[in-house]
Amino acid sequence: QVQLVESGGGLVQAGGSLRLSCAASARTFNNYAMAWFRQAPGKEREFVVAISWSGGNTYYADSVKGRFTISRDNVKNTVYLQMNSLKPEDTAVYYCAAAYGAAMTPYWNEYDYWGQGTQVTVSS
Repeated sequence: QVQLVESGGGLVQAGGSLRLSCAASARTFNNYAMAWFRQAPGKEREFVVAISWSGGNTYYADSVKGRFTISRDNVKNTVYLQMNSLKPEDTAVYYCAAAYGAAMTPYWNEYDYWGQGTQVTVSS
């Protein structure tokens, strides 16, 4: 069992930045591909970005490419999402997810563990 705990969400003005963190309880954190998804009210869960177990490969949704950056620290068992140039349409609950032994994937049903989510609100 892996527990994921997100933090770092909040309210920010358009054009601002936030940094989300996801701390994992897994003893073998580097066996997991990690990802961030988001879900806005009334909308389906949306893939944001994924990172391979080593951190050497990443995969971004077109909507965030060039603005968001994912990284991971396998010593601290933590994955980060740096979000710059935020837009009102980025407003959502952001979820961290882990997939054991998997390559990066944008499909939510291929992830084994999920965090509780952290709210990001971008005002115009």
